[in-house]
Amino acid sequence: MQDRFVIPARVPAGIASPCGYCAGDAAESQWQPEQLAHLYVCRELSTYRIAVVTGLDRQRVTRMLHRAGVMLRARGAGRPRPLRRTGDPPDLPQLMTDLYDVAGLSSRQIAAETGLPERTVRNRLHRYGIRVRTQGKWNRGDRQTVPVQTLGELYQQLGMTAAEVGELIGVSPSTVLRSAHSLGVSVRTGGAVPLAGPGEIELVNALYEDDQIASVLLAHDIPRVSPGASICERFPEPIPLSTPLVKDLYWQCGAGIHHIELLTGQPAMTVRGFMRREGIPVRPPGGRTPFLRRWRRRQ
Repeated sequence: MQDRFVIPARVPAGIASPCGYCAGDAAESQWQPEQLAHLYVCRELSTYRIAVVTGLDRQRVTRMLHRAGVMLRARGAGRPRPLRRTGDPPDLPQLMTDLYDVAGLSSRQIAAETGLPERTVRNRLHRYGIRVRTQGKWNRGDRQTVPVQTLGELYQQLGMTAAEVGELIGVSPSTVLRSAHSLGVSVRTGGAVPLAGPGEIELVNALYEDDQIASVLLAHDIPRVSPGASICERFPEPIPLSTPLVKDLYWQCGAGIHHIELLTGQPAMTVRGFMRREGIPVRPPGGRTPFLRRWRRRQ
């Protein structure tokens, strides 16, 4: 602890009537309330700083200042404050739209271009009503979509398989099938072992027409969204996943992970990751889902 309390004979600017300690050295003594009042009022130190200088507990510093009749400032009062914007520039909404929607920049890239914090960029995107893309590796907005005309000509009219269509236009077979389901194109239900029953399925409508799935969607207040567009266009805002919803669709209704994507707008890999985090077990691989077997029996 400091043994001497020495104050230079200097009066800070703005002090109209300095206390006695501003005129010279203080007497050798233990710390007194008047000394702490001098540090707080004349030297404009905070209670935290006074506690460091004097070695006293901050709560004791506060009590001694109260004893000296000092009115404490509100916490943080008197500190230099950064200049705050009174409002956004009038051209900021258009700039955000151009950078985010037209140029396809991320919020981090926009922050680097504009000098705004990334959190502020995302806040402004929401404020201006700009639809925010989903984040992560499986961004729905970046997915390839096969045009419905291409699917109609190659897959339906010429009878090519999904693998053959994909090889011809340079996409994966899963992309072909996913596009067909989202756009409402009937998909052939082939397989290594042909099964008796209907040969084509329009999956989205079949999901909504299933009694078990319809009851679960009604219980969880999930809206019906007709096919005819990409998953990103069908669900501009994906339906939030919950453990009861995923359990009911997957185990009670027998839907697959891709089926849950078509019903909620959440990417299949996001659904899979959610199930892993929530400890929801998955069915053994291979074979058709219980929903598809039930659909074939119903036809």
